[in-house]
Amino acid sequence: MTGWRLILSALVIIVLILVLWFIMAPPRWWLNLTKKVPTTPEMGEKLIRKYRCRSCHRIGGVGAIQAPDLSGITKKAGDPAHVTLRLWLRNPKSIKPGTPMPNFHLSDYEIEAIIKYLEYLDKKEVGP
Repeated sequence: MTGWRLILSALVIIVLILVLWFIMAPPRWWLNLTKKVPTTPEMGEKLIRKYRCRSCHRIGGVGAIQAPDLSGITKKAGDPAHVTLRLWLRNPKSIKPGTPMPNFHLSDYEIEAIIKYLEYLDKKEVGP
């Protein structure tokens, strides 16, 4: 009986470690599997609300100014593919250690939707 208890205890510990890992630092494949959303500007707008981005950032002329204003962020010269923005949204602290921006563990789909929304706002500012 003692051998089974030891094996069961080891399995419980392994499962707990895996659960903690998935909560604290979920792998990208897991995020993409569990947080798949349409990559549309409308979904990007919903995600901006869900993650309360405007509580720190001004986006489309609305929001706080505790963090950078994101107006025109998708028009930045030298990064037309938005590589830096994508990397930032994946993990801000990997780009700038010590940044107060939290890692929201966004899926690639969520990142694309947010970028589509920011692109939509930036095109809207220019007008027809």
